[in-house]
Amino acid sequence: MQKVINVLAILSFGVSAGVVVGGVYIFQNKEAIQDNIKQQVIDAATAGVGDALPGMLGGSSTGSESPVPISIPSVPF
Repeated sequence: MQKVINVLAILSFGVSAGVVVGGVYIFQNKEAIQDNIKQQVIDAATAGVGDALPGMLGGSSTGSESPVPISIPSVPF
């Protein structure tokens, strides 16, 4: 029974040490992590806008374009 308790104690120490090491890593790299997340959000938003408005951002046009130019009517005065 003592051996089982010792194994559980060692496993508990390992888990606790892993949590502490993970917390320290995140604390020291939080700015880099935040910048990475911000860049991913910006890239996703840019791609979303590009897909929604392809003609305005230079993407491929899916709408039909008139082959004949449309003239604006002139005022007869």
